[in-house]
Amino acid sequence: MPRIAVGVMGSSEGTFTAETLEKLHTIGRVIAQRGCVLITGGGPGLPQAAVEGAHAEGGLVVGVSPGLSAWEHVHKYGCVTEGFDLIIYTGSGLMGREIENIRSSDIVIIAGGRSGTLGEFSIAYDEGRIIGVITGTGGITDILPELIRTINKDTGAHVLYDDDPERLMDRLLHLHVSGQGQRSVFDGYGNLVVPLREL
Repeated sequence: MPRIAVGVMGSSEGTFTAETLEKLHTIGRVIAQRGCVLITGGGPGLPQAAVEGAHAEGGLVVGVSPGLSAWEHVHKYGCVTEGFDLIIYTGSGLMGREIENIRSSDIVIIAGGRSGTLGEFSIAYDEGRIIGVITGTGGITDILPELIRTINKDTGAHVLYDDDPERLMDRLLHLHVSGQGQRSVFDGYGNLVVPLREL
């Protein structure tokens, strides 16, 4: 059975409080402690704090890069390499990489965030993913409940909010393992093929 992949998406730039950085470090540490794989977009900022936490615990950390090569990853996109066990160079750019990030993740966690993180949340929400929101981290996390009410679209997504990263991770894992949050498999044309729990 493959390990559970947990994507952490959040602000790559900005000013972050020590409390917010500690929450991200904690979520990375807990992801590793629970035996899951951490996936990020390979960028700096909040996701990198999660990488540092997971790396410190000996967790497996994967970056999904917007760049076509290690050089582009670092020099064109300003991404980092420290703490990663594997970096996948997609050549998809910042927006294209978002799809690969989300579709590679069984669980998606949102922290802080601006327009890029909003795009990642939107993909996860539309595709009916299990989504955790670390509250108290600012950015789009402050407006997601109202945004979801405004969208008014049942996609099958499960969105859980918590200001405690460890408790949030345990709630997300329970939802995933119980099968309650399993999405369905579609054929690319929107036709249901088979529910994932039957695979």
